[in-house]
Amino acid sequence: MERLPVESSTAVSVGYDEASQTLEIEFKSGTYQYYNVPLTIYEQMMASDSIGKFIHVYIKPAYPYSRV
Repeated sequence: MERLPVESSTAVSVGYDEASQTLEIEFKSGTYQYYNVPLTIYEQMMASDSIGKFIHVYIKPAYPYSRV
């Protein structure tokens, strides 16, 4: 999955596959895939003032994930 670099204190890059609704986030500590993430959530995250805070509040507690 192709990821785009992001400006964040915790995330390095972010990718999204719309067909599978998979969000892939490369953190400084490792890369994780989050599943069943709607496109609207990805778009809101990318438009947010703080990607790291958005991930912590809206992604991590809400979607199943695995480390890749």
